[in-house]
Amino acid sequence: MATLSLLLCLFLIVIAFSLAESQSYVGVNYGQVADNLPAPAATVKLLQSTTIAKVRIYGADPDIIKALANTGIGIVIGTANDEIPKLASDPNYATQWINANVVPYYPSSNITLIIVGNEIMTSGNQGLIAQLMPAMGNIQTALSSASLNGKIKVSTVHSMAVLTQSDPPSSGLFNEGFQDTMKQLLSFLKDNKSPFTINPYPFFAYKNDPTPETLAFCVFQPNSGRVDSGNGKLYTNMFDAQVDAVHSALSRMGFQDVEIVVAETGWPSRGDDNEVGPSVENAKAYNGNLVGHLKSLVGTPLMPGKSVDTYIFALYDEDLKQGQGSERAFGLYNTNLTMVYDVGLAKNQVPTTPVAPPPKTATDWCVPKSGVSEDQLQANLDYACSHGIDCGPIQPGGACFEPNTVASHAAYAMNLYYQTVGRNPWNCNFSQTATLTSTNPSYNGCVYPGGS
Repeated sequence: MATLSLLLCLFLIVIAFSLAESQSYVGVNYGQVADNLPAPAATVKLLQSTTIAKVRIYGADPDIIKALANTGIGIVIGTANDEIPKLASDPNYATQWINANVVPYYPSSNITLIIVGNEIMTSGNQGLIAQLMPAMGNIQTALSSASLNGKIKVSTVHSMAVLTQSDPPSSGLFNEGFQDTMKQLLSFLKDNKSPFTINPYPFFAYKNDPTPETLAFCVFQPNSGRVDSGNGKLYTNMFDAQVDAVHSALSRMGFQDVEIVVAETGWPSRGDDNEVGPSVENAKAYNGNLVGHLKSLVGTPLMPGKSVDTYIFALYDEDLKQGQGSERAFGLYNTNLTMVYDVGLAKNQVPTTPVAPPPKTATDWCVPKSGVSEDQLQANLDYACSHGIDCGPIQPGGACFEPNTVASHAAYAMNLYYQTVGRNPWNCNFSQTATLTSTNPSYNGCVYPGGS
């Protein structure tokens, strides 16, 4: 009995550790370009009601850093672009920066990463580009002097424009004009075990190609996928494709072991009348499915089994931002601390994309259309089973394993996906290869969820 109790305890510890690990990949950007934000203490209470494990702030606001003390939430802070020249030329200034913005708060405030500048490499400012590595080096030296070397990492953030080639993902290539600086940067990151941080935005990819197929690919909705012509791997979403393009670029330069962190990604819930893509429906589809994708630990085709740390942009709408209306509408939460839309971040909540209640209809099952190819059915099967549904019944020994055919397994998985994420017509699309039916497809001991 004692042995069984011990085994049970160990099992529960493993489960708890796995859940914590699965949640640790989701962070959020806490922007402050607004005049109506809640007090930091109220924001911290909001964060503690969620599974958000990490927060990135733009700068080093002491009120926010202090408010996050003793919460365990990881904190990413940053230096402004206009601080880079002084950080690069004056090691004492870097020391002062660390002594003012890090030393008084760490470790009570769990500062994990310092971002030096934002999208410098693609800024076109050659002076700043030349000063980036000296600035990062001086910050790293200042951390070492404060006995924080290895405890807090140093990096810089890049836009996807740092790549000159990203499609297919296996062809990922950094801009040749950045090669010297990039090699120095990657050597620095490798030596200090720091991450390469990138801002992939499938939203902008959709704006450039606003077709239904591209939208489904960008927001993790059922689609036939895109095969990488370089290695034959199937991609069912743009996020994985963009991350793997970065991985390929790193590998091409011999730095495939440098960790990738997604510093920003998101989707706006509204925009100007002439903008393509912003809507609550698209935003909660992208961010909700992204959360589920990260917590499933599926990883990417080139990096399977481990999700990348990802910071969703953003915690709040920022009403003082310039540009198109969408720039001011990336927030997950309103400034009155209510959700703009639900993406499954509340504690003890299953991470699925929120949808309206199931419509009252007689068509309660989702099944493949006749004549769909086996390759397409396999793609549908892979997609459904990689998005948080329980495909155990179609595994060997499961109630729905027989008949052991792609068509049978795909039919079960497609219907379960439809029933799980919301019985809405767009969740039974699968690139126009599925249809709704009122005929229950259950057979023998295999029960298809559905029905009134």
